Amino acid sequence: MVTPVNAAQREAWRGGGLPEVERVRPGLWSIPVPLPLDSLRYVLVYALELPDGVAIIDAGWDTEDAYQGLAGGLATAGYAITDVRAVLVTHVHLDHYGLAGRVREESGAWIGLHPADARLLEGHDGTIDGLIAGEQALLARCGAPPMTSESTAGVAAMIRRFVAQPAPDRLIEDGEPIGLPGWDLRARWTPGHSPGHLCFVDGERRLLFSGDHVLAKITPIVAVRPQAPANPLADYLDSLAEVRGWDVEEVLPAHEYRFRELADRVEDVMAHHGERLGEIEAVLAGADGMSCWKAATRLTWSRPWESIPEFMRRGANNETLAHLVWLEARGRARRVPGEPDLWFPVSR
Repeated sequence: MVTPVNAAQREAWRGGGLPEVERVRPGLWSIPVPLPLDSLRYVLVYALELPDGVAIIDAGWDTEDAYQGLAGGLATAGYAITDVRAVLVTHVHLDHYGLAGRVREESGAWIGLHPADARLLEGHDGTIDGLIAGEQALLARCGAPPMTSESTAGVAAMIRRFVAQPAPDRLIEDGEPIGLPGWDLRARWTPGHSPGHLCFVDGERRLLFSGDHVLAKITPIVAVRPQAPANPLADYLDSLAEVRGWDVEEVLPAHEYRFRELADRVEDVMAHHGERLGEIEAVLAGADGMSCWKAATRLTWSRPWESIPEFMRRGANNETLAHLVWLEARGRARRVPGEPDLWFPVSR
């Protein structure tokens, strides 16, 4: 259990609404930017005042509603899109990176991103078909049913939007000071949710801009992807363990609401993954070889498997695979390659 910093912000999240644009403290604003995703609803963009404008942390999805939400939030703070001098992106997912290019076009701002996520923008063979084939091959190895034509078209549209994202102007490494006047801001690399996920820490103010790495209630997706590192859950748990010890007073996440008690929340998230790993081991123990997809159908989700939409089932499968890979790396599960791969328990 964590303490929300602003009860009204938490109630907006609980009630399905949009929180207010908020002056968090002198020189710092929280701007909710709407998303075309019912489950998340908005991303919190943070505006940091500078002598000659503002820097923003994340930007929002590239839709007109999101653009108007960002522009309106900046106007409440007394600024315009043209006043943005820097866009610091926690990670390359579309709800965080999508508007960065449009903001740069209108303001001349520079865009900063970790090199590992920047490589995702470059790491394709130039064809949408090639990326779809990679995703389909991964699903086949997991024993998933073939995607419907409608689903394939949806995946193609999403990939096309992703690979069209502009390249960043600045690659930000772990531990690098950002150099914003008036701010003691430093980047910290926290891979897992994406290969190059960054948090930003202001040591002087004891603030953590956590992106999707640590959220107040939900846990971020940690999934195996064709272009991502082979064991993302190991990366995520390792970086969580490091974050747990950071001396911060307040966590400013990209979704939900701001909160305190960082270490307690990290412990909760690590415990959640520990329970999930145990549940998967128990599922494997009850069968003589099982595909990842079949294992996913037997796990506990927020709703019955049959009522989960197809695209979300693929995400659930890839999350399950991340846990299986973690168990395999630690000698707690065994994989027999094939189509599909079959997974077996290993006695401890």
